[in-house]
Amino acid sequence: MRRRSMPPGLIIILCFLCVIGLGSLLLSFPFAQTGAVRLSYLDVLFTATSATCVTGLTVASTAEAFSGFGQAVLLCLIQIGGLGAAALGILVTMAVRRHISLKDAVLLKESWNIVSLSDLYHLIRRVLLLTISFEAVGAALSLCFFARHMPFGRAVWVSVFHSVSAFNNAGFDLVGPNSLTVYGDAPMLNLVTIGLILFSGLGYLVLIDLITPHHGFRQFSLQSKVVLCTTGFLLVGGTLLLRLTEHISWMGALFQSVTCRTAGFCTWDLTQFSPAGLMVMCLLMFVGASPGSTGGGTKTTTLFALLLALRSAATGRPAQAFRRRVPDELISRAFVVSFSGALVLFVCTLLLSVLNPALDFMTVLFESVSAFSTCGLSLSATPLLTSASHIILIVTMFIGRVGPLTIATLWAYRCTPAFRYTEESFTIG
Repeated sequence: MRRRSMPPGLIIILCFLCVIGLGSLLLSFPFAQTGAVRLSYLDVLFTATSATCVTGLTVASTAEAFSGFGQAVLLCLIQIGGLGAAALGILVTMAVRRHISLKDAVLLKESWNIVSLSDLYHLIRRVLLLTISFEAVGAALSLCFFARHMPFGRAVWVSVFHSVSAFNNAGFDLVGPNSLTVYGDAPMLNLVTIGLILFSGLGYLVLIDLITPHHGFRQFSLQSKVVLCTTGFLLVGGTLLLRLTEHISWMGALFQSVTCRTAGFCTWDLTQFSPAGLMVMCLLMFVGASPGSTGGGTKTTTLFALLLALRSAATGRPAQAFRRRVPDELISRAFVVSFSGALVLFVCTLLLSVLNPALDFMTVLFESVSAFSTCGLSLSATPLLTSASHIILIVTMFIGRVGPLTIATLWAYRCTPAFRYTEESFTIG
């Protein structure tokens, strides 16, 4: 009997688990910590998971708890998690052998949500060049700011760490326990961070499409058009809603609207936000970034597909956008992703509410959405949670990073049955 090959989704999951395990082991060494904060292995595991899943939730300040070595380990975990553990392994293989097998190509397609496998080598080379270029430019611009506020050597390391963390939508920083709130009125640092988050959140395929010479918007691929339009809508809508619901500046509203897209940096004290503002942020976090990016969430294209489905159901016309008809399979996938994400959030919020009865519902919901969307924003409740709650958040962050649909496909990875059941309808609504 012929053995079936391992599902690509399972390989991705195992790669992430191996990276998290190795990272937690390295971070548990005494020389990886400063000793200023006492960390248990669960705390270290939580931090390693948060870094690999590019989330940003922490149980202690990164600058205070970890030494230079520990911070370097976190930086590596963030970079690996941003590119994808499985994808990075294939990149290293290609750098050595200059070619990959069809199985590896399929795995890379799953990891980066690539539609086509054509011209894969040039795609990988562009991805690496884009990553290095954006992170280098971001570090240089950040250095121009941080060099005015700290010693030059320290400023270089903080700038590199901040650039890599921002481009990978990780949310980790070395500034202090209150993220970037001390620099909330610094336009330069705010704009540099916003730029890194926005460009990486578009997805590598969209970035490549943007730098490719075109004659106008019409020449972009359908995915690029969908991503750019949805991102613009969420950016403007989120900024306006946060400005209306909170007493913050326009720069603050813009920054928080962007960072909700799974980045996790913060320039304002979120504990002072109203329930209305927090709900807006929860919705933005749930949508998240775009496919093939370093961010999480249910993705902008999923929201666009759901809106198309609603319009199609209301008008009785096929789902179409930009003079292209959208496949029914894509609409079904969008509903599955959204429902799966909502189900994970329900279970996580329910369990956290039971284990932490002293916390109000909005705080618990915010932590759950932040973990699932790999955003990393917090209402300062993460260190106060019980150990069992930290384990729940670890699982939630992991599911949010690899994707609930990837996990669900493990049960569906089987041969197509040779028969079909008789079709019968039932009433809906």
